[in-house]
Amino acid sequence: MEILHKIRSVVDTVLSTLCAVFFGLMVIVGTYQIVTRYFFNAPSTVSEELLTYSFTWMALLASAYVFGKRDHMRMGFVADKITGTRRKVLEIAIECLVLLLALSVMVYGGFNIQQLTMTQKTASLGIPMGYVYTVLPLSGLLIAFYSIVNIVDLAMGYEREQREVKE
Repeated sequence: MEILHKIRSVVDTVLSTLCAVFFGLMVIVGTYQIVTRYFFNAPSTVSEELLTYSFTWMALLASAYVFGKRDHMRMGFVADKITGTRRKVLEIAIECLVLLLALSVMVYGGFNIQQLTMTQKTASLGIPMGYVYTVLPLSGLLIAFYSIVNIVDLAMGYEREQREVKE
């Protein structure tokens, strides 16, 4: 069980660092775009594409990170009204549904769309669109990993508060 939490900690660190790097990149590229557009009257199409794709990558990786931390927004009006074993079963069922969604839509569907778009090139950067879509199966795998860890935690009675005390 400890090895699973160590792996989760490493994945958390990598994801948070990647999100910070993408955000920093977006700030730099956005500033460059503003300067070239308004001061030099020469807008850059490359920076527009780079901003769009880096925002997409950051948003999907950050959503996996937030899901892993279990800090995502949820509607708990049903789960908050029940306690004990019934609540545990409900939360495990929800995690199983998320796992199914992540594997079927994000990983399977994302891999298919990635393969279909490898021959298409982006307009300004000239890279295959499949590289841009790589984030879909990647974030799907990350969400699936976190979902499995959450299911194990719930099944073993390892609550979030216990995890935070150790961190």
